[in-house]
Amino acid sequence: MHEYGVVMHWSGADESFVAEAPELPGCMAHGETREAALRNVQNAIELWIETARELGEPVPRPGD
Repeated sequence: MHEYGVVMHWSGADESFVAEAPELPGCMAHGETREAALRNVQNAIELWIETARELGEPVPRPGD
């Protein structure tokens, strides 16, 4: 598992929690609970990294 920071907030418009990995542009997910949003963003992080590698794009190291 990768150790990227995650920022979470409640979206009243979507009526769900939104979790974002700011070090990975555009990498975010939502969920009905904080726990669900966190699980979903962890999956999104894995997919973001996999896609970047397939495309030959750089993958930021956590904390950079």
